[in-house]
Amino acid sequence: MTDRRAQLAANLAQVEERIASACASAGRKREEVTLIVVTKTYPASDVRILHELGVRQVAENRDQDAAPKAEACADLSLTWHFVGQLQTNKVRSVAGYADVVQSVDRVKLVTALSGAAVRGERELGCLIQVALDAESGERGDRGGVAPDAIEELAASVEAAEGLRLDGLMTVAPLAGPYAGRQRAAFDRLMEFSSRLRGNHPAANMVSAGMSADLEDAVAAGATHVRVGTAVLGVRPRLG
Repeated sequence: MTDRRAQLAANLAQVEERIASACASAGRKREEVTLIVVTKTYPASDVRILHELGVRQVAENRDQDAAPKAEACADLSLTWHFVGQLQTNKVRSVAGYADVVQSVDRVKLVTALSGAAVRGERELGCLIQVALDAESGERGDRGGVAPDAIEELAASVEAAEGLRLDGLMTVAPLAGPYAGRQRAAFDRLMEFSSRLRGNHPAANMVSAGMSADLEDAVAAGATHVRVGTAVLGVRPRLG
């Protein structure tokens, strides 16, 4: 455990240095960017070490991994983000531990999340996941709505009981005009965020960037970066 703590501490320090450097280059204050550590496939013991090291925001993308981990760490002061594609049959479970769902991409999901939040007497933060590789009326390969559906979905979240519209999220697309152009993708997301805040001023969270491209996200203006591998190491293969 001591070795693992030292490893995580060293990795976290490197990521912190990257974020601080990216903020300095962009003329931003370090406190403008929040690190969310994505702990998928890693055990609750790692989450506990991360908490000891000062991490307060963690993310998961699979309910079957997240639910038992969140329960095992329920005594810790953590904000849990759900960042994966979410099926409606998993909503009740996810609404039990997640503080923020970053992958809201359809009205049916909004309705399900609202019902679960009300039943659980909780308020869930919601980010609209934007698919920069999706045509109008379609969803992206990695989830998310086409850009022209952002406002309709945002209005649906804002009107839903038990939900709070926090902002936008994207995953750098693997196909389409932004493939391999992370900075351009994140700049585009910031344009959508600015437009969204015109009608929804409090929806000012922008979640973008991961281990490989967090600098591009910080340069574009992201408020949150989601980092897994750079902190926890290369994940073991599933299956």
